[in-house]
Amino acid sequence: VQLVESGGGMVQPGGSLRLSCAASGFTFSAYGMGWYRQAPGKERELVAGISSGRDTYHSDSVKGRFTISRDNAKNTVYLQMNSLKAEDTALYYCARGRSNVPAYLRPSDWGQGTQVTVSS
Repeated sequence: VQLVESGGGMVQPGGSLRLSCAASGFTFSAYGMGWYRQAPGKERELVAGISSGRDTYHSDSVKGRFTISRDNAKNTVYLQMNSLKAEDTALYYCARGRSNVPAYLRPSDWGQGTQVTVSS
């Protein structure tokens, strides 16, 4: 299993970024996938999840600003992040879930992470 994130960077408050996670080594379309983040000094938290059937979950802190999606033909899961805030600054991880329930993925595999920094 390999999960490779990309798309992170530095952006001003109010800006947008799109994260991508390219997956390989398993039947991507059969698994729930998710995006997590970890800020310095804080625990890793679920940001958004998507089932194999494209049901989605977004945490309250990002609802209405972030959107998770997947392209099974490309074995890729995305996180579109709009109206970014300083508190969104974190290392963002892609994960494969043991569960197909978007809010309760119970990750089994992680990517290496991509840094998102929101600062003026």
